[in-house]
Amino acid sequence: MTEVPDKKPLHLFAHARAGDKGNSVNISIIPYHADAYSHLLSEVTEDRVRALLAHRPIGAVHRYEVPGLPALNFVIDDALEGGVNLSLGLDGHGKSLSFLVLTMTVQIPMKFACRTAP
Repeated sequence: MTEVPDKKPLHLFAHARAGDKGNSVNISIIPYHADAYSHLLSEVTEDRVRALLAHRPIGAVHRYEVPGLPALNFVIDDALEGGVNLSLGLDGHGKSLSFLVLTMTVQIPMKFACRTAP
């Protein structure tokens, strides 16, 4: 019988790194277990990230897969309110956006969860 997981927050299965270049933010999603990568491919899509950030005036969302590296890289245009030096936002670098992406609920088997996660 195949395990049918309930939806859980992404942060149980992956961590994130964020960076910025001008007005764009770069968010990498890295699974704690490489075997969870195939689940990330189907669960963490451009459309789902765009929907999660719908409350913000953002531009295009691009997802990149890196061959040989079990991680996803999202580049989100026009996400930083003009960039680090122009934004009046508290997080001009976009790091809190990576934490927001980690709140996304996903269906990934619990065997791929971080053992130290709450």
